[in-house]
Amino acid sequence: MLRRYVEQILNIYNYLDGVMVVDAKGIVEFYVNYRPDVNNLKEKDVIGKYILDIYPGLTEESSSLLRVLRTGKPITNEFQVLSTFKGENIRAVNTTMPIMDGNKIVGAVDVSRYVESSFERQNITLEFKEKNAEQDLYTLDDIITSSQAMELIKEKIKMVADTDSSVLIYGETGTGKELVAQSIHTSSGRANRRFISQNCASIPANLLESILFGTVKGSYTGAENRPGLFELASGGTLLLDEINSMEVSVQAKILKAIEEKKITRIGGLQPIPIDVKIVSAINQPPLECIQEGKLREDLFYRLSVVQLTLPPLRERTNDLFFLVNHFIQEYNKKMNRRILGIEEEVEALFREYSWPGNVRELKNIIEGAFNVTASGFIQKSNLPEYLNNSLKNAMNSKDNNSNMRSEFDLDCEGFSLDTALKDFEVSLIKQAISETNNLSDAARKLKISKQSLHYKMNKYNL
Repeated sequence: MLRRYVEQILNIYNYLDGVMVVDAKGIVEFYVNYRPDVNNLKEKDVIGKYILDIYPGLTEESSSLLRVLRTGKPITNEFQVLSTFKGENIRAVNTTMPIMDGNKIVGAVDVSRYVESSFERQNITLEFKEKNAEQDLYTLDDIITSSQAMELIKEKIKMVADTDSSVLIYGETGTGKELVAQSIHTSSGRANRRFISQNCASIPANLLESILFGTVKGSYTGAENRPGLFELASGGTLLLDEINSMEVSVQAKILKAIEEKKITRIGGLQPIPIDVKIVSAINQPPLECIQEGKLREDLFYRLSVVQLTLPPLRERTNDLFFLVNHFIQEYNKKMNRRILGIEEEVEALFREYSWPGNVRELKNIIEGAFNVTASGFIQKSNLPEYLNNSLKNAMNSKDNNSNMRSEFDLDCEGFSLDTALKDFEVSLIKQAISETNNLSDAARKLKISKQSLHYKMNKYNL
């Protein structure tokens, strides 16, 4: 009964950082923490314990859970400072409600949003979710993050959603570009109209053109009167994914359609007016695409009236274990499991890994582990082999670098620190370039920006 009640709570509240459920005696029956970066209490720390043993600084009068158990009356949006048995202080806004079985109180549930002093969030409240017209599309609430950079992205989405300006989303594979695009649509006044997504990669120009603009019967063998995606999405939003993979000839026609706000079907003569918000997505730096001839410069300026750049997971350190916990809870629900978390050696491996597949890769790894783990915690043996090997390779690389540094002859007449550092930097740059297909990948391998790599290559005449 308690679990069913918790599932209802998760469905009706807009944003939660933590949920705790106690039985009628104040013993914790259920606990979930979506903000391990703020609260380090884990499920194994609290399940089966009395509430005052977890928070020894509370009393029967100051604990909202114990008050609700005693009075049966809910407490809404109460600010509390919770001192844990681990010595940590958690500042939170809590809403606490009784769980009833007929007229009998059988427990209480406490839902929280944590207050970070650096952001002064005392005025926050727990709000109910509103029904969205398109339940199958992502919304802003589906962007799960504790990263300030992603919170800023969410704020920008709110601002650009109700304009007609084109939006260009740049991010590496797996960073959530489709999620952001759908959130723009569902946050806008177009939410009740169509959202259509088209991946433009590896589609021949003539076929992609007919898909986008439609056809007139007889325009070519087998052609029928069919509307294109611009027509079908009219009044709504059209996402053009991987536009850098689209042939340049089609790019010119898309530019014309966006500028004139009308299209003509293939084989047709009559212009058809369109009202579409264009969102495009790209997984390679836009200026690099322009330089390599993959993206028309004039189309880029038209599509990037607003540009949203999604940071890779390796730059969102606050989000890594926040998302791990979120995905564990998600797959516990989907697979009816009771996985509590990850082992410490898995946590260490995750910290070292560079996550080239970003959030999508992390989610797939957690899902895969759920299929093979037999214990309450995900272990190193439950992870894919390539992930374990990546750590070994990284350690070997560090050892090689250490050996290389030890070979310098400090007594050599030509030795100087500046010269040695220059030679070492040049060798690393050359290695990164030789191991990758382009400068963007090389820069990512070196953990620097592409602009910095260009600067260093010019500096060393590479």
